[in-house]
Amino acid sequence: MKILIVVLLAAIPMLMLAGCGEKDPGNTSKPGTPAKLPDEFTSEKEIPSILENELTPEEKSALLQEIMPAGPGNEATPEEKFVQLRKDAEAGDAKAQNGLGVMFYTGEAISKDSSGKILTNDPVTAAAWFHRSAAQGYADAQFNLGLMYANGEGVAKDPAKAVELFQKAAEQGNVDAQNNLGVMYYAGEGVPRDEAKAKEWFKKAAAQGNADAQANLDAMK
Repeated sequence: MKILIVVLLAAIPMLMLAGCGEKDPGNTSKPGTPAKLPDEFTSEKEIPSILENELTPEEKSALLQEIMPAGPGNEATPEEKFVQLRKDAEAGDAKAQNGLGVMFYTGEAISKDSSGKILTNDPVTAAAWFHRSAAQGYADAQFNLGLMYANGEGVAKDPAKAVELFQKAAEQGNVDAQNNLGVMYYAGEGVPRDEAKAKEWFKKAAAQGNADAQANLDAMK
């Protein structure tokens, strides 16, 4: 039987770096002899002349797209995105508060202890932001805070409080909260043991495609 699925709902997309593909310009140098490019300055939006003369217009266009993919030129940096997220969170935006909590929990947002030492993650600050968001009825934050109480991370362990928060999120359709609520009922943690209610919540989560809930249902048979 699976116990609590410890998953935080990430609200900040991961940044990905992609390398540019390279095209053989049709080098005719002898094998083993490196081709020497002429000294020239090429901006990030230009193609070196030695390549430009060898390419068709279509190939030039394709190569330029690899060198400088199309996109907004004023896209915010990760730091700017974090500053804006914190600004929105401090202004009371529940989604931003939950997202900020996730960043502090995972260590994406840097925190320091009282001595100035950098922390790898900060569950206490994370829980504080989840509290603010959950108090506004934001389901993802209720689920995340429920996990904190269930595992005793950033807050004192309190299975009953975890059940209360999972219940609120589950009733809003949060599939992971539904599965975890089923686990709490099955195990009798924070709530009297009740297999019928456990099965009820597992079925609701499984109906939404949750594989863990389906596995829990199968394990109960």
